[in-house]
Amino acid sequence: MTARDDDEILLLLRSNKTKDKGFSLLMDKYKERIYWHIRRVVISHEDAQDIMQETFINVYRFCGHFVGNSKLYTWLYRIATNECIRFFHSRKISFTSYDQMSEMLVDKLHEETMECEDVILIKFQEAILTLPEKQRLVFNLRYYDELSYEEIAQILDSSVGTLKTNYHYANEKIKEYMINN
Repeated sequence: MTARDDDEILLLLRSNKTKDKGFSLLMDKYKERIYWHIRRVVISHEDAQDIMQETFINVYRFCGHFVGNSKLYTWLYRIATNECIRFFHSRKISFTSYDQMSEMLVDKLHEETMECEDVILIKFQEAILTLPEKQRLVFNLRYYDELSYEEIAQILDSSVGTLKTNYHYANEKIKEYMINN
């Protein structure tokens, strides 16, 4: 699908008569991509499913507010990312520090993976989970989703320079973790 397809989806979403069809097309096109973005952030399949549901509920409710200043998928990523952040903030009450939350995510990673899975890949995921929230988001969006810094800037409402710095530091911390652990 192309940007033209996104324009057609938006056209359908903006009409009450065709909103459901447009939403169905949008889900078909983006649900897997959005799911994996969320899953990499929160680790747990169940949490990712819940957050994805909230994401698409918000997309459906607010699709009329999308003005087209960004690409449709960057708008979806922004909503999904905000839902992930909201999820963590709602859970932070039970944690006294970011380190505790990172430990919980690493524990979930080990619960969600099978023993026969690649040890290096699990170690890589652990390294990502030890990153501060912003660096982890930037790294995931750039490394896994292969988004440009400009697209990530729209999603995270940040400057390109700041994002490049965050990505650089994330890379360095991941390399260090992989070597030392």
